[in-house]
Amino acid sequence: MVDRGEFLESSEEVPEPHEFRAAVRLEEDGHSQEFEEVFVEHDHGASGGARHRDNNMRAAIIHVIADAAVSVLVIGGLLMARAFGWLWMDPLAGLVGAIVIANWSFGLLRDTGGILLDRTPDAGMAENVRATIESDGDRVTDLHLWRLGPGHLGAIVSVVTPNDRVSDYYHQKLEKFADLSHVTVEVRPSHFS
Repeated sequence: MVDRGEFLESSEEVPEPHEFRAAVRLEEDGHSQEFEEVFVEHDHGASGGARHRDNNMRAAIIHVIADAAVSVLVIGGLLMARAFGWLWMDPLAGLVGAIVIANWSFGLLRDTGGILLDRTPDAGMAENVRATIESDGDRVTDLHLWRLGPGHLGAIVSVVTPNDRVSDYYHQKLEKFADLSHVTVEVRPSHFS
């Protein structure tokens, strides 16, 4: 560990996977304190693709690739028309380019529209959150996930419980989900539901 003033930093790179246990012991004036922290791997799988995607960057890349592809198609069409007298190649290249751009644009509009309409970005994440809360006999009565930005989700969870629990208990249970950046938990005793 390297002392960086207000924090200690590992002098070695943490290898994949990023799920590990760190134990730190601090000694000062003959007193010793030990801390242990568990870092849980978050899902890098295909299910997280859409919620980690930056649509602004994606739109810029699609724009540049589409411009390049259409330019190549148009130049190819003009060369074929000149070399072989195929005058229909130029309009065909334009139509093919338009279809390719429309296909890419539709995917971008679908994903962006889902964000604007607060569509649940990942049904699997919603089920994992629900299962985590309900693992101790509590019941989730309302769960809403939405995308805050690439790799960041917000969540509002309403829980009915027969136990004497407060929201901090559920916040702690949900800490294992690295993508949940903003969580609001409402807790109601089961005798009120």
